[in-house]
Amino acid sequence: MRTRSQLGDVALALALVTVGIAVTSTSDGWDVDFDRPIDGAGYALIVAAGVPLIVRRRWPEFVLVAVAGALSSYLIVGYPYGPVFFPFFMAVYTLARHRPPARAALVTAAVVPLLLIHLFTNSAAIPGFGGVIPASAWVIVPFALGVTVRLTREAAARERADTLRQHLDDERLRVAQEVHDVVGHGLAAIKMQSDVALHLLSKKPEHAETALRTISRTSSDALAELRATLTVVRRSDAEAGRSPVPGLDRLDELRQRMSDAGVDVEVETVGDARPVPDAVSLAAYRVVQEALTNVLKHSESKVATVRVAYKTDAVVMTVSNPVRSVAGPSAVGDEVADGLGIPGMRRRVTSLGGELTAGVNREGRFEVRASIPTGGEL
Repeated sequence: MRTRSQLGDVALALALVTVGIAVTSTSDGWDVDFDRPIDGAGYALIVAAGVPLIVRRRWPEFVLVAVAGALSSYLIVGYPYGPVFFPFFMAVYTLARHRPPARAALVTAAVVPLLLIHLFTNSAAIPGFGGVIPASAWVIVPFALGVTVRLTREAAARERADTLRQHLDDERLRVAQEVHDVVGHGLAAIKMQSDVALHLLSKKPEHAETALRTISRTSSDALAELRATLTVVRRSDAEAGRSPVPGLDRLDELRQRMSDAGVDVEVETVGDARPVPDAVSLAAYRVVQEALTNVLKHSESKVATVRVAYKTDAVVMTVSNPVRSVAGPSAVGDEVADGLGIPGMRRRVTSLGGELTAGVNREGRFEVRASIPTGGEL
């Protein structure tokens, strides 16, 4: 990119020098008595005004001073006005574009007197201070243009940085949600089976062994799922293939794990099951997983019903379980408002344009219901 910019500056300098020499040599034949005829020295000054633009991005202050000096010398001698002003225009613009406004204004103000000297020496110029206004326009216009472009680019860069920062924050929240769902579900099941094993260890050791095997299997599944989640975050496709990201097609495995943990889960499917976008499938799975984990942790009955309904443009998950009373903790089935339980599920669903509700339904069961759009039939 830098090499391309350098080549562009070389081409710009050569073009302005070529145009300056060609136009000035043509205008030299005009009948203007008060202009000094162009000669070798005049052409040399035109070249001297244009060549510094080759390094205009690297040393804009030096370039402006050099161009202003050559232009001032050209005008003081009395050579005709013409395209020789264009390199100066570009030098002022470059300084304002690539340097902070305060610094650019200071350097530009320092070279303005060089540009104004010819008003008192060149008979072709507007006499005295009357020529200050048109001469100043060759400074003010490119300076304003350069500052405008600089500020616009800086604003765009800040906006891109803010957008990237927001994406990173969203990604961190998503990873936290994924880890919470995986680890929370696994630990809840492990704790339940650990309590069972401790209770049966002295009385029925053979049953305790079953609980310990369930703990081993549950922890292995949780570790594999956590590894797959973190692998996807690292975007390592080769490793991601070792353990697929969960989705609606793995609800039977989830039901079996919950059954091993002590929750009797019934899964119902309404409508024709069909593939849905991966993000929708994962979000649906996580909603069911978190809702069943809440049943495992909060409900005394340890019974739940999962209903998955495939609609034309959405998939709807409903997880319900009996509650002891509306005021009891099993009726709440939620964590603190700023936690990653139901609030986390709601953020996950709404990020995909869906809706999630949680509460006691008319049948006296605590119900988590999530509807996630799929974008129509696939």
